[in-house]
Amino acid sequence: MTDSVDFWFDPSCPWAWMTSRWVDEVARLRNLDVTWHVMSLAVLNEDQDVSEDYAAFFPRALKYTRLVAAAAELHGQPTVKALYDALGTQIHPGGNTNPDEVIPAALAEVGLPASFAAFADSDEYDVQMRASHFDGINRVGQDVGTPVIAVNGVAFFGPVISPAPLGDAALTLWDGVVALASYDGFFELKRSRTREPIFTQAVSTK
Repeated sequence: MTDSVDFWFDPSCPWAWMTSRWVDEVARLRNLDVTWHVMSLAVLNEDQDVSEDYAAFFPRALKYTRLVAAAAELHGQPTVKALYDALGTQIHPGGNTNPDEVIPAALAEVGLPASFAAFADSDEYDVQMRASHFDGINRVGQDVGTPVIAVNGVAFFGPVISPAPLGDAALTLWDGVVALASYDGFFELKRSRTREPIFTQAVSTK
């Protein structure tokens, strides 16, 4: 049996990155058909009262979401995932916060022309980007963030994890999260984070 999975991400979010690595590991071990969708922390918070530091982050984040939205429209799903992987590798484990360096390198890695970088500063595909964002967020409510995952149509926020598990540990977590989300009356399970994203470590029960 193949599970249909939809995954909404903002390329700038380190927690979405961690979760996406976990989904990649589960997909390696299980039959998952994963479709990757862009969402936007800038759009999510556009009417919210946030700190100046957080607000200053949104223009940079918006560049990446616009770039991925353009890739989705012009080149389709394989390029969306490849571009997310290329951007995220530099932004998160690579620690690069300069889009003028991240974007050209990511485009070169996935084989897109340097001129494609213009979409990072263009609103040409904002309608599609916002539609993708709200398709995900409307399934789980406005009081969450990225990532949003839907498994066979059942959607949830998260999970927020660090580090991303490997092997049997990844599958155990997957089965538990999917089981919880499958109950219509389940809404929230949470504890305070005690660590930052760990990009270079993963755990396995093997």
